[in-house]
Amino acid sequence: MEVKPAYGIEELAKAGPLGRSSLFKAIKEGKLIAQKAGRRTIITHENYQAYLKSLPAVGNAGQADNAA
Repeated sequence: MEVKPAYGIEELAKAGPLGRSSLFKAIKEGKLIAQKAGRRTIITHENYQAYLKSLPAVGNAGQADNAA
């Protein structure tokens, strides 16, 4: 996906990894910050990256090995 200052919902949904419904749900829950430009909902590149980084990690990658 081309890095731009902001994206529309449809553009982000087509690029993945999240779909349209998941994006709107995250906005409604206050987890993803969006702006309105008329009827269009837009999300800045910075806000989208921050949201993706805020998602929980899966597995134990990056955790210290406590087996000792």
